[in-house]
Amino acid sequence: MLLGLALLLQGGPWTATPARPTVGDTVWLARLVVVPAGWRVRADRLEGATSVEPLGDPLVERAAGGWRVRYPVVAWTPGIQSVTLPSIRLVGPGGRTDSLPKAAAQIDVASVLPATGVVVPRPALAPLREGRRRPGPPVVAAALALAVLAAGWRWRRRPPRRIPDGPPPRIDGPVPDRRWLEAGEPRAVAARARAALRAAIARAVPGAHAALSTAECLAAVERAQLRLSPAALAEVLRALDDAEFASVTGTDVTALAARARTLAGELGA
Repeated sequence: MLLGLALLLQGGPWTATPARPTVGDTVWLARLVVVPAGWRVRADRLEGATSVEPLGDPLVERAAGGWRVRYPVVAWTPGIQSVTLPSIRLVGPGGRTDSLPKAAAQIDVASVLPATGVVVPRPALAPLREGRRRPGPPVVAAALALAVLAAGWRWRRRPPRRIPDGPPPRIDGPVPDRRWLEAGEPRAVAARARAALRAAIARAVPGAHAALSTAECLAAVERAQLRLSPAALAEVLRALDDAEFASVTGTDVTALAARARTLAGELGA
């Protein structure tokens, strides 16, 4: 401890940089420690306080005539702040140790707020609205909203409009065979005549329905023993089959269709 006291006399006091910081500025607390040759300096961490807090670990640097110890701190309260720095440990040759006692540093901290003097309270503002409220506008607005709502509901619930019936559709007769032939569709003429004849046969002979083939239909007609000659029906039906399903036909389709309609009329008589 005697050595520490002797060294303390040779070292300098703690100084603050900048000399006049403001609240929130980084302040460096520094001190020069003069030690004999071969001695080293160790600095402990600074404990934080309410008004002054450390910003990092201490720095120990070589300086002219000894070692410089620096602590980065920040002050949160304006005015003169006293900071107690931890003791500095000295390590000498051969494992000898010593320490310098704790010391205090002063920081004159300026406020970042301008000095405005005494704050004079302002008088209270006038009321923004009258003390008595008129219920008329809200009542009128509510009644108007209900009226619009009722009108909309009534409009949505209106009955559907009745559209008068139009004239009955015109039913045209069948297209003449001549038009089909002019359009190059003789097979369409044969198909229509064959369908009409098969429908007449099915009405006259229930067992000769349209699902049967031509041969089966003619067999059912022979079993029914109609007054009409089965040979005439067979001739016309086979000719209509040839005219409907053949790719090229030389048959007079108009005459064949006329014979088929004549036979269909005789079957329905």
